Amino acid sequence: MEMPAPNPGVLSRKDQIVARLSAVLPKDAVIADERETRAYECDALTAYKCPPLCAVLPANTAEVAAVLKVCHEMGVPVVPRGSGTSLAGGALPTADCVILGVAKMNQVIETNYADRYIKVQTGRTNLSVTGAVEAHGFFYAPDPSSQLACAIAGNIGMNSGGAHCLKYGVTTNNLLGVTMVMMDGTVVEIGGAHLDAGGLDLLGVICGSEGQLGVVTEATLRILHKPEGARPVLMGYDSAEVAGQVVSDIIKAGILPVAIEYMDEMLIGVCEDFSGAGYPECAALLIVEVEGSDAEIDDQLTRIKAIAQTHNPVALREAQSAEESARIWAGRKAAFSAIGKISDYMCLDGTIPVSSLPYVLKRIGEMSQKYGLGVGNVFHAGDGNMHPLILYDANKPGDLEICEEFGAEVLKLCVEVGGCLTGEHGVGIEKRDLMTVQYAPADLEAQMAVKDVFDPDWLLNAAKVFPLQTSQTRRAA
Repeated sequence: MEMPAPNPGVLSRKDQIVARLSAVLPKDAVIADERETRAYECDALTAYKCPPLCAVLPANTAEVAAVLKVCHEMGVPVVPRGSGTSLAGGALPTADCVILGVAKMNQVIETNYADRYIKVQTGRTNLSVTGAVEAHGFFYAPDPSSQLACAIAGNIGMNSGGAHCLKYGVTTNNLLGVTMVMMDGTVVEIGGAHLDAGGLDLLGVICGSEGQLGVVTEATLRILHKPEGARPVLMGYDSAEVAGQVVSDIIKAGILPVAIEYMDEMLIGVCEDFSGAGYPECAALLIVEVEGSDAEIDDQLTRIKAIAQTHNPVALREAQSAEESARIWAGRKAAFSAIGKISDYMCLDGTIPVSSLPYVLKRIGEMSQKYGLGVGNVFHAGDGNMHPLILYDANKPGDLEICEEFGAEVLKLCVEVGGCLTGEHGVGIEKRDLMTVQYAPADLEAQMAVKDVFDPDWLLNAAKVFPLQTSQTRRAA
């Protein structure tokens, strides 16, 4: 017996939205049960949570376009979501939004080794891009610490980097083209399988736009030949300021390592306990890696170790095998997981001039004393992308607020010394009300005018990036 169609007049707003979405997607692609939507109530910035109205999991560009068209017609906000690893609340829902997850969109569409590119759906994880090409001697360069889990969609949204961005650049330097769906369901192609597209640099606008302009469903990425070899060296120092000066001296000497990573005493101990990497006991640890032929590696490391020696290291050890190299990096890559075992924490993402490292590290230590909260420093020292981890107790009333105040002061310091609020984590909700610290009103107006063009109704990733009151006023207009 055929059942009559539901009467829209007696359906709730949520039921109407779910019914419309269910009509354009497979049955298992719409998640409306309140218990199930709680899986999407936050991202990796777990201090803030809000269950969405519902979530959808489209499998291709056409389904994304159908979802956005429905939401546009009904005036429903949409929050794009990759793997939910954002540390800035970039995928935090609002109560009236539809979460659009790209987890099902994980296929390789095309691989071209002659022209050195791969085209993938953007739900594919970062590390699995390299996994798709490494048998042919290629790799994808950006390598965020969350690369095992994070999606290319989020990497593009936040312009993610990683340990090796000092040499190879961040996502924008390795992104050739995108397929993007606008809020009204229009599908556009920007860039392609070539280095630079003609006309306006729209690709540069989209990469790092945090889901404010459209939903990127497919990406053409640059792949590179694997280097002949790579080798890291560990350097331990008895003060953070000295280690910061070593980084500055290496860069000033004109040497370009593939990576320079920094960890302070707290992180050294935590990561050693977690991974057994063989780290020395010291106040500050540097991991400096170079690559190339054996002769190139030997030459670069000889010069780097000579610089290191002038600052009286308490430990200086060059990896002697592939296994030892892997163990060194395993400790660094596990930093966030390791600290998460012992405390709640908030991970910051300010970027500073390399020459300011000694001063900024000293000031962060002073702030730690001022606020009474521990802080662990682990970051991409070569390009000044800092990731202080502020420890707090989520169950202690007032601790989160103190942590937020501490974090805001650190980020203001980054801007004060000539840096910026974010390097690769994005603004999200974490830094939205600090945007006025870095940008004048006219600068913010220019950025919001771009969003006006792409998303006139301000339905995409609402309440993110721009100061909350400003974006709410813009949306209401």
